[in-house]
Amino acid sequence: AFISIQAFPALLDLPQDLEVSVVSCGSRHTAVITRGGELYTWGWGKYGQLGHGNNISSDQARRVEHLVSQGLRAEDVVCGPWTTYIRVLE
Repeated sequence: AFISIQAFPALLDLPQDLEVSVVSCGSRHTAVITRGGELYTWGWGKYGQLGHGNNISSDQARRVEHLVSQGLRAEDVVCGPWTTYIRVLE
């Protein structure tokens, strides 16, 4: 799948009621945490760095459902070149 790479700021397409509190960018992917503790990721996912349980890339921000299903609240996120690290609160 083709994933666009943007070298300039772009509007983020999230539901209107969500407020972003943390942002981190890897070399080809991005992750944000909302004030409610939800993690959204998008970009190149070849190594599973988006956290959706697969290697699918996406141009659209998607919520990481595994955290929701486990009752975990994301507190912080740091993206590396092909990795994403999150700190969670139970």
